[in-house]
Amino acid sequence: MCVSTCLLGATKHGLLDTDLVSINIGARNDNKQSQKEKIVVADKTLTLDQFRTLRKDNWWVAPLLVVVGLGGFAIYATWAALQNAHYYYEPYLSPFYSPCIADNCTHVTLPLIGSWWNLSPAFLILWIPGGFRATCYYYRKAYYRSFFLSPPACAVRDAGKSYSGETRFPFLFQNLHRYFFYLSLVILVFLWWDALLAFKFPDGIGMGVGTIVLCINAALLTIFSLSCNSCRHICGGYLNSFHSAPGKYKTWSFITRLNEMHMEYAWVSLIWVALTDLYVRLLSMGAITDLRFF
Repeated sequence: MCVSTCLLGATKHGLLDTDLVSINIGARNDNKQSQKEKIVVADKTLTLDQFRTLRKDNWWVAPLLVVVGLGGFAIYATWAALQNAHYYYEPYLSPFYSPCIADNCTHVTLPLIGSWWNLSPAFLILWIPGGFRATCYYYRKAYYRSFFLSPPACAVRDAGKSYSGETRFPFLFQNLHRYFFYLSLVILVFLWWDALLAFKFPDGIGMGVGTIVLCINAALLTIFSLSCNSCRHICGGYLNSFHSAPGKYKTWSFITRLNEMHMEYAWVSLIWVALTDLYVRLLSMGAITDLRFF
């Protein structure tokens, strides 16, 4: 009956051609042992199984934009990590390489990994924010619909013939989202430290465009992280009653308000972190100059 509900709702909002389509739901099969949903199109009776969708609007635009956005970011981030260069321009450190914890870093934040590591130091860090976003509830919805077409939109049939949910490998790792959230908080501390260091130039305290870029990046990533459902649960969502915990209720209410725009924060922070890396990279390459305010 779910398909019928979606179709009826879509018809109500003008997404289906009501002049050609009528829906008949009933027990109409030869052995009368099951119910089938049937539609009449141009005087021909067909089952819903014979249609991918009856929607006539541009339902495919949203999934396509997600493929372009997430796919483009994944390609750029992978390319930037593989470069292992142009990620530091004093005093700015790219967030893709922060914290830089290997001895082969151009700017070492914390020397935890010795000289034996000869790959890009970005790979020591990116798996944390990458895992946090990959297991995020919003991003799961976005790439399930766009990349896996499961389903691509309401009242549109799934691409796959079977559905196993998140009960199989590798989707079992989605349960690690809360732990990626904890690790991302550590990364946020270093990003704020980088933002503070962005005020410290070789000639003294100052502020440039890069300073503002790094501060905005840290702020956006903080809002995105705090608005996630795991943070909402930790701040009080696990309680059965807020009556005896008014402080947690206030915190939970604040995070809930942030959570209402979690999708928007996800996209804005994703785009901005890529632009931040690009800005530092162009400075390091000498393609642009950093405007100093003081």
